[in-house]
Amino acid sequence: MSSSVNSAPPPSGVYVPAVLFFDEDEELDIPSIKAHVLRLAKGGVTGILVQGSNGEAQHLSHDERKVAIRLTRDTLNENGFENVLVIAGTGGQSTKETKKLTADAKEAGASHALVLTPGVWPPQMSKERILKFHRDVADASPIPVMIYNFPVVTAGLNLDSDIIGELGLHPNIVGTKLSCADVGKLHRLTSTLPASKFATFPGSSAVYLQGLVSGSAGIIGALPNVAPKAHAELYRLWKAGKLEEAEKLQALLGHADWELQKLGSIAGIKAVVTKHFGYGNTNVRGPLTPRDLSTTGVAATTKLEELIALEKGL
Repeated sequence: MSSSVNSAPPPSGVYVPAVLFFDEDEELDIPSIKAHVLRLAKGGVTGILVQGSNGEAQHLSHDERKVAIRLTRDTLNENGFENVLVIAGTGGQSTKETKKLTADAKEAGASHALVLTPGVWPPQMSKERILKFHRDVADASPIPVMIYNFPVVTAGLNLDSDIIGELGLHPNIVGTKLSCADVGKLHRLTSTLPASKFATFPGSSAVYLQGLVSGSAGIIGALPNVAPKAHAELYRLWKAGKLEEAEKLQALLGHADWELQKLGSIAGIKAVVTKHFGYGNTNVRGPLTPRDLSTTGVAATTKLEELIALEKGL
C-alpha cells in the first residue's frame, strides 16, 4: 500500500455496476457506453462500478478494462460529473493478476477497487488463503480496496462475516459488496466495523431498504442500470424519515429486480435499456446470448414497466 493512499470508504449512496455495450462485432460500443454513463450520472448515482459482474469483466482483455474505466471517468468529467466516483472491479484468478488489474484501475482513473475472491480452486481456498489473498492485494494496491462477495461467480465461495470482519481491520480495505444479499451478515458487519472506516453495501435492490435499516451504506446493484432515479429517491425518502413511502417504493424495486433476474440480468438489462431509453443494443459476449423481450410475454415485465414509468416521471 502506497503511503499516499487515502484509505477512506466510498461515500454512502447509490452505486451501479454498469453494463458495457458492444457492437455487432463484440467490440466496445463507445457511443452507447457514454450515453449509459451519462444517463446514470444524470439519474443521481453516487458512483459507477466498471467491470462488476454486470460489466462482463471476465469477458474483457486487460487493455479493454483500462479503456472502459478511462472512458467512464472521462465521460463523467467532460459533462460536469467530476464528483461521481468510478470504482473498478479488479478481481483476477491469481494474486499477481489482481495486483496488476488494481494498478491499471488507478492509472485509468478509478478511486477504489472491488476484488472478488479467486474461484478456480475452491477446495483449496481455506480461510487462511482467502485472508492472505485479499491482504496481499490490499498491501500492494495504490487505491482503497473493497471485498466483493458473490458466491454465484466464485464457484460457491461465500465469505462469512468473520472473514470479512477480519479483512475490514486492514488499513487499505474499506468496504464490501454483498451480492449474497445476506442482511444478517450485513448487519453483523455494520454493527462491528465503524462506517467511517468500512462501507457495507448489499448487492441487490431486493434488500436495499432492509440494508439501510441495518446500517448499510446504500446499494451497489444491477437494477439502477434501469432506474437510477428511483433508487436515489428511495435513499432520499429513507434519509428524510419517510419510511412508509420508502417501503412502498422498496416493494416495487423488489418485484422489478426479480423480473430482471429472470430475464438473465446482463442481457435483460441491455434489452430493457435499449427498448426504453433510446440508446444501446442487446449484444453480449459469448457464451452469453442476447435477450429478445418480444418473446417473454407482457406478464414477465409488468413490474419493470411500472418502475420505468415511475423513473421517467421523476
